[in-house]
Amino acid sequence: QVPVLQTNNGPGLSGLMTIAAHLVRQARKDQLLGSTAEEKAVVQQWLEYRVTRVNGGSSKEEARTILKDLNIHLEDKVYLAGNIFTLADILMYYGLHHIMVDLTVQEKEKYLNVSRWFNHIQHYPGVRQHLSNVVFIKNRLYTNAH
Repeated sequence: QVPVLQTNNGPGLSGLMTIAAHLVRQARKDQLLGSTAEEKAVVQQWLEYRVTRVNGGSSKEEARTILKDLNIHLEDKVYLAGNIFTLADILMYYGLHHIMVDLTVQEKEKYLNVSRWFNHIQHYPGVRQHLSNVVFIKNRLYTNAH
């Protein structure tokens, strides 16, 4: 199902990326689309990945592939576009929520970089909205205390 946004002036907009980018510009938050040409391209790439790979009811197998891809990508990054929070992080968070909420503790640990990123994004001001909080256990069984 393709989302449609009816605007007051002109024709309606359709498509997740088109609507999201329009709303970002309307809110004057252009930095969410990236600052440099490279950042903009990376954000666009992740938005396309979100629409083509993550949209809809991903099967268990597809979900594992997506988590594996993201886990590798996020190995040395705070956010999907590197060190800046962008629209790609927001939309990927919403796309992955249904997958992350169903993961076991062991699966969350297997995709540690995704779990770290996801937990960070869900606590970013204004992002989570109506979605449930996904719990990540941080207890250590053993401490270094003597």
